[in-house]
Amino acid sequence: MKVYGRITVFPIMPSRISRLYELAYNLWWSWHPEARELYSSLDPELWEQIGHNPVRFLSEVEPQRLEQVADDGEYLERYDSVIHDFDRYMHPEEDETWFSQNYPHLQDRTIAYFSAEFGLHESLPIYSGGLGILSGDHCKEASDLGLPFVGVGFLYPQGYFIQQINRDGVQEALYEKLHFSEAPAVPAVDPDGNEVVISVDLPGRRIYAKVWKLMVGRVPLYLMDTDVDPNAPNDRELSARLYAGDREMRIAQEIVLGIGGVRALRALGITPAAWHLNEGHAAFLSLERCRELVARGLSFNEAREVVRANSLFTTHTPVPAGNDTFNYDLVDKYFNSYWSLLKLNRDQFMEVAREDHGWGSTYGMTVLALKLTGQHNGVSKLHGAVSRKMWQFLWSGLDVDEVPIEYITNGVHTFSWIAPEINLLFQRYLDADWGRNVDDPEFWRERIKLLPDAKLWEAHHQRKEILIDYARERLKQQHLRLGEGSLQIDEFEQMLDPNAFIIGFARRFATYKRAALLFRDLDRLKRILNDPERPVQIIFAGKAHPADEPGKALIEQIYRASRSPEFKGKIILLENYDIDMARYLVSGTDLWLNTPIRPYEASGTSGQKAALNGQPNCSILDGWWAEGYNGQNGWAIGEEREYHDQEIQAEADSLSLYRLLEEEIIPTFFDRDNEDIPHRWIGYMKEAISTCMPQFSMRRMVKEYTTNYYVPDIEQSIQAGDGNYQDVRTLAAWKERINRYWSNLQLYIQGQRNGQLSLGEGIDVHAWVRTTNLTPEDISVELVYGNTKEELAKPQHTVTMKYIKREEDGAYRFDIHLTPAESGSIAYNVRVVPSHPLLTEKYEMGLIRWA
Repeated sequence: MKVYGRITVFPIMPSRISRLYELAYNLWWSWHPEARELYSSLDPELWEQIGHNPVRFLSEVEPQRLEQVADDGEYLERYDSVIHDFDRYMHPEEDETWFSQNYPHLQDRTIAYFSAEFGLHESLPIYSGGLGILSGDHCKEASDLGLPFVGVGFLYPQGYFIQQINRDGVQEALYEKLHFSEAPAVPAVDPDGNEVVISVDLPGRRIYAKVWKLMVGRVPLYLMDTDVDPNAPNDRELSARLYAGDREMRIAQEIVLGIGGVRALRALGITPAAWHLNEGHAAFLSLERCRELVARGLSFNEAREVVRANSLFTTHTPVPAGNDTFNYDLVDKYFNSYWSLLKLNRDQFMEVAREDHGWGSTYGMTVLALKLTGQHNGVSKLHGAVSRKMWQFLWSGLDVDEVPIEYITNGVHTFSWIAPEINLLFQRYLDADWGRNVDDPEFWRERIKLLPDAKLWEAHHQRKEILIDYARERLKQQHLRLGEGSLQIDEFEQMLDPNAFIIGFARRFATYKRAALLFRDLDRLKRILNDPERPVQIIFAGKAHPADEPGKALIEQIYRASRSPEFKGKIILLENYDIDMARYLVSGTDLWLNTPIRPYEASGTSGQKAALNGQPNCSILDGWWAEGYNGQNGWAIGEEREYHDQEIQAEADSLSLYRLLEEEIIPTFFDRDNEDIPHRWIGYMKEAISTCMPQFSMRRMVKEYTTNYYVPDIEQSIQAGDGNYQDVRTLAAWKERINRYWSNLQLYIQGQRNGQLSLGEGIDVHAWVRTTNLTPEDISVELVYGNTKEELAKPQHTVTMKYIKREEDGAYRFDIHLTPAESGSIAYNVRVVPSHPLLTEKYEMGLIRWA
């Protein structure tokens, strides 16, 4: 029959264990194994069959089993313990959370976090990879720390695709509908109890989105779904799939995410004090916030200052092609009735996000995000530097190091990724409540010494055997589907050796990640993998975007190698990489391999998950590993540099990787004592744990976001709202005056051009600024100096010059006596920048005049 509605019917739950329902609808269970155990222990086979989804599980479990455990003393003891912990977590004492202890006066100020995807658990497949996993981990840690935090995104009915690999190694994409009746989601309601449905206008029609609510611990996550009446069939598909469709589908999705997301929060009665845009997909939200303020009587420039004051933008993409842009025809089609609501004309609207290319201009979502937010960051130290270089053109005149894009290096949510065996080991030997110290470097530096080598090796070997059992079962299921015979299926029962050295490589199959770098010299690879004295095996996993033909070709290449006589049983390719598989891989392989083209990996987090489970990394010095590597916690492939030719780079990196494996990594792993324990290798494992656990924890990361961005943004929001936006109106009017008269400003300087100084001596520098309608209070005159190398000067020091007087000809004079603090060859110059006490960022206007 044709399905009109779908309803999940639950069995009658014994009252003694009735709160299993409540627990199923809060993803707190996803990072508390004792909570998941309440479900899985009822019927382990069913738990696996339904993908570890407690909501669906409760609808299918036998009622008799529920009645049975309701009288089981041992089960009830575990049940009561979990419910007690859950209640204490959800209702902490007044000053029990980190946020309430440090910012008690801001607990009622909401932080809104927008992301196109959230990776929370394998049973909720609305994520594609690293960006979504990061968003999910961010929500979990925000909950743990007690932040007043809400998430906003899409609840994709078909999620990301299910990957199947056929007999030829070709990736096939399948989509299965996610039934919300079987998900831990409930309709979101407004303060009056009405279900929330929002709307946005698209060309020629209005599109509606229903808002669903998921609880991630204490954090509500609001996800929109367009598969509702009265939307037309095409519009119902708008939120069906993650990152699917053409450019027109993409702009429509991002309008719903950004503009619709703001309207959803308003309908829910939520007024955020800080707004965090995780990547540029949600950048239209800043336009919608401006529209609201213009409707209340502010000009667009005034509204922009309000929006910028409490907004943060995190960029994740270190290559231009990865940043969404739309051609002007498409923007005309979708926004021709919107810019008038901002009191802008077409040219002014396009100028807000104009990105110039050699062939013309586009409307850039990253440009829009950068221009309408006051704070910006990359996701690792290296990525911050790459981003400053990429977007320097928006701040022309600034040296690349001064571009206002900072960085906070990504981390991972420890308890979502720690293996149970490792967790128990830490509880026994480090501290029963070691989780309190996740981000404390001193704790890990000292306590890791208490961990016996033999016990760590035993726990790791347990995880390795669990991974091997899991991989064998997955391979059998895959090849049964492909119609293999019993002889071939029996091969998988023996595949993978717990005593072999197992390398893990699992990530998105994109060309820049170079999954096939190991295959550049097949003869050398054969020797490495087929040494009978030191057996080596490699497990690959990952998806390519359905439209990425080169990425899919990489999967085909590795699959064919895995089925070849030379590499059969030595190279394993697992299909349909997801959160569940990732947990097995990051805790069960011996070495985590990462081979991107530097500097194209913004951060990466899979290696961080491996490290916290005691797995050393072997990686290009890119993303987080450029900060994490210390020479004792893993290995660095190649040099810390970029190449002009990617082929030369690949050759150099592959040679480095082969050498490391042959001369350092594999010999260290197989160097054993009389009890077959590799103490030198375990030294690397311990160092990986002690250095990477605190430095790359999500706790450290969210604390940095809170201290560096959220709290200042909230305080800016409070200040901006005082006095009917008087400060905002003042700042906007000042900026308009600066922009109007800046082109007339002239700067002249006088100072020593060449010569020598002894350390401690100085020179006098004078500057004259001629301008109309600007005053000395409107500007800052800065002397900038730094070391020189090969005729290039690197600005290292900025010193503000002192205003002296107005000359008879009307010029303003500024003086300084420069005394260099260090010896060496230096160069200097003088520049003028706008200056105002209400500016949130010194160079935010991007206006600079050099002498």
